[in-house]
Amino acid sequence: MSEYQDELAALQLALVRTQQAMADSGERLVIVLEGRDAAGKDGTIKRITEHLSPRLTRSVALPKPSDRERTQWYFQRYVAQLPAAGEIVIFNRSWYNRAGVEVVMGFSTPAEQAEFLRDAPDFERMLVESGIKLVKIWLDIDKKEQEKRLSARRTDPLKALKTSPLDNVAQEKWDGYSAARDTMLERTHTPLGPWMCVRADHKKRARLAVIRHILRVAAPPAIAAEIADPDPATLFPFAVEALHDGRLAR
Repeated sequence: MSEYQDELAALQLALVRTQQAMADSGERLVIVLEGRDAAGKDGTIKRITEHLSPRLTRSVALPKPSDRERTQWYFQRYVAQLPAAGEIVIFNRSWYNRAGVEVVMGFSTPAEQAEFLRDAPDFERMLVESGIKLVKIWLDIDKKEQEKRLSARRTDPLKALKTSPLDNVAQEKWDGYSAARDTMLERTHTPLGPWMCVRADHKKRARLAVIRHILRVAAPPAIAAEIADPDPATLFPFAVEALHDGRLAR
């Protein structure tokens, strides 16, 4: 096995041990995974969940809201997906659609977007105060790497199911997505719901860093103590300076 595979296997074993402990204690974990198109969300989730219990683990990627859901409180359909005791729920895109793609593509109004940015920290505070552990991760890639990955999707038949009509505008609206990301991170990074940012141009490094962070936050102390901190060159807490010092792609 390669060094990467050895390290991944060790971290996945720690995830299994963590889930066993959660099943006993009733802990609940929510992981919000956001990022640029083609930033590696699906591959990261696959490595997180590969050996976990399907009964206690869910990856949630909701489709666009129905006509009925559009009349509901915005957070309502996400609340229905929250974990019960012992469960891990990973949102592959989440309520943050309203701060990202909906802004860039005009799928919601400026007033709705402003309301979301005001309400999201309070919503997440309620989750945390209810006992849910919340991990928020932003996967960031540069423009050239995104173009390379989107091109591979279009030409590889095995990646056909990953394609989306929105892929066609990811590069065209790069600056719009950058501006939406910046606003989202600035307005919703809070002490109870902090954002961790990941330089994900190197997929394997990003996956290992994300799993390390999850374990450092969510694992019982005895397990977390065995896990080295993620490489700070790959994963780091959001700071306004990161928008201008090269850590986040422009």
